[in-house]
Order: sequence, then C-alpha cells, then structure tokens
Amino acid sequence: MLAYTNSFIDRQILNLLIEPIRSDLEITDTQVSLLAGFAFAIFYTLMGVPIARLADQKNRKVIIVTGIAVWSAMTALCGAARSFWQLFFARVGVGVGEATLSPAAFSIMADYFPRHKLARAFSVYSMGVYFGAGLALIIGGAVIRLVKNAGAINLPVVGDVAPWQMTFFLVGLLGLPIFLLLLTVREPVRRGLSKANSAQESNASSLPVLLAFLRANKATVILHFLAFSSIGIGILGFMTWTPTLFIRTWGWDASTIGLAYGFIMFFLGTAGVYTGGFVADWLEARGHKDAILRAACYAGIVTVPIAVITPLLPTAELALVGLGITSFLLAFPQGLPAAALQVITPNPLRAQMTALYFLVGSLISMGFGPTLVALVTDYVFGDPMKLRYSMAVVAATTIPLGVVLAYLSLKPYRASRARADSSG
Repeated sequence: MLAYTNSFIDRQILNLLIEPIRSDLEITDTQVSLLAGFAFAIFYTLMGVPIARLADQKNRKVIIVTGIAVWSAMTALCGAARSFWQLFFARVGVGVGEATLSPAAFSIMADYFPRHKLARAFSVYSMGVYFGAGLALIIGGAVIRLVKNAGAINLPVVGDVAPWQMTFFLVGLLGLPIFLLLLTVREPVRRGLSKANSAQESNASSLPVLLAFLRANKATVILHFLAFSSIGIGILGFMTWTPTLFIRTWGWDASTIGLAYGFIMFFLGTAGVYTGGFVADWLEARGHKDAILRAACYAGIVTVPIAVITPLLPTAELALVGLGITSFLLAFPQGLPAAALQVITPNPLRAQMTALYFLVGSLISMGFGPTLVALVTDYVFGDPMKLRYSMAVVAATTIPLGVVLAYLSLKPYRASRARADSSG
C-alpha cells in the first residue's frame, strides 16, 4: 500500500499545479488535461501487458522496486521541464514506471489472502489511491505555501525553477525510502501451483490460454471493463479538476484547497475504499456470488446526484461538504473491479488480466476523464469560469452509464464465478 500511495502522490500532484503550469507554459485547459491524463495513461497502459507477463512468470518484487525507481526519477524530471512537450514526455516516463506496480501487486495479494477476504484486502491496498492523492494535495499545498513568496529558486545544474517545479523535485524524492523498504519484502509462494507439474503450469500463463479464458468469459470481461471505465471517466474528471474549480469559482489559492481537499481525500476517501471492501465481503458472506460488483452498483447509484450537484453549489463551504460526501462515495468501489477479476481468473493469468483491465480502463478513464471535462469547458461553454458546469455534465453522463453496464454484468459474472469455482 505504501508503494501505491507513493505512486498516486507522483501521479496526482499535477492536479494542484494546473494554474501555475498553465500560466508559465502558456497552455490551454485541453493541453493541461493531456498532461494529467493521456500523457500518463498511454504508456502506463501499453507497458502494463508485457510487464504483467513477466509478473506471472518472474520475481514480482524485483519488478515493483524497479518501477518505483523509474517513476520517482521521472517525477523529479517533471520539475526540469521548460515546455509543454518536455513535461509531456516526463509524464510519459512516470506512466512507464507505474505500469509495473498493480499487475504484480495484485498477483502477490491473491497469493497472500483467501478468497473470502480478497475484496477487503484489495480495498485496503486501494486506499493508497486516496492516501496518495490526499498526500499529494497536502504536500503540494504545504510546499506551495512555503515557496510561493520566494520567487524562482536556483538549483545546481537545473538553474532557476518556479515553485511548481520545485514541488515536483521534492515529491520525486519521496520514492527513495519506499524503494529501500520494499527491498526487504519477500516474494510469496504462488497459490495453486505445484512442483509436480510445474512445466505444465508455466505454460498456463501463455497467450493462447489467456485468449481462451477471454473467449469463455467474453460477456463478463466486456461489460466489466466498459462499466468501470465509464465510472472512471467521471471519477478522474472530478478529481483532476476539483482544485481548479475552487481556485476559479471561489477564489481560493492552491495551498488552501490543496490542504482542504487533501485531508478530505486522505480521511473520507480511504474510509470509502475500506467500506466498499467491507460491504462486498459482507454480501459475499450472505451468499451473493456477484457481491463485489453488486456493492459497486449500489455505490454508483447513490453517487450520481451528489457528484452532479457538488460543483454547482452556491458557496465554497457547501461545495466542500458536498466534496466530502462525493469523495467517500467515489472511493467506495475503488478496490472492487480488480478484486472481482482475481476471483474468476486462474493464478497464472492474474497479472495479465489485471494489466489488460488497466490497459482498457486506464486508457479510457485517464485518457478521457480529465480531457472530456476540458473539452466541454473549452469548446462547449467556451469559458474557463464555467468549469463547474463541465464537471457536472461529465459526472451526469459517464457515471450513470457505468452503473447500468455494471448492473448488466452481474448475470454473466455469476456464470464466470461458477466456472471458476467448478475448476477449483
């Protein structure tokens, strides 16, 4: 979870720095959205599949620690960017490094925890999303407050850097202690694999086997991927632009909203993630074979009106209350999609299925979430001050669509679960 937390600090710190980056590099909201979404997502998703194949066959700990070194270095490199394209390619590098983490980590956790505790375990791991996003805002807000009156800071080799660049440098350094700590972690024994037929089981992670599994579970996989990709568009759009919403609409400075939103994400976001896992395991204990997805559906239904209303509220104080409720609800299903896939996927394919899920889900949600809000702002409303309406429109369309698709996935998921249970 510490590694996942660190990855989200590096991933999300840009959200707090949108306004100074936009001003210094003279770029549009759409270009900013590409930095926040597409630049990161493209290689994060594409590199995930080959890395996952390695994770299904090789030492997963080594893969993770290598990734931490890469994404931390590339986050620091973001601080040296002097143009849109320099920052774009540095963000690509962050995505390459972070592509190593989830497929390998999810595979490891499936070997650590029994099935009836898996949803809660994945939710605890997924708390890293909100620990990381919250800490990114808190740390970023604190750093901005400390250096905002200092003007340009002169660093050796790099030269003069702005406060937002210094923030990237400092955040990149946070990966070093996590890197050192994970060197002490042991690789667990893979569940369900025996020495007696190791050659056969090694072949079980091959591409033909993966394709056969996908064909057998086609309806489940398609609906699952599309459902949570659509919900992810709404979540990422909301999370990315919330700091800017408070800055533009109510005149808050970056450090103030960073600290406020950071604490909301840290406490209410993590509470939502854990609650989601708890509810899913509770439903599982009562015999619901689709418990994990059912819990996500329930959360989505409640989330829609709150997420739509929050950016439209008349005062910052009311919006902050709505933001707390929305953050809790948006976090509720965070750990559930990956847990659902682990339940129906054979051990030798788990990392690859995770990577495939992130390939589709992250490319859609990260690629379109921040950008869709920006496109509506730039080209529908044509006014940066109407960001609140863009956020409401995107939430009102993408999250309900995801909920409907998740509901439609319940029946085929139960069939996939039955096949997995019968095969042992």
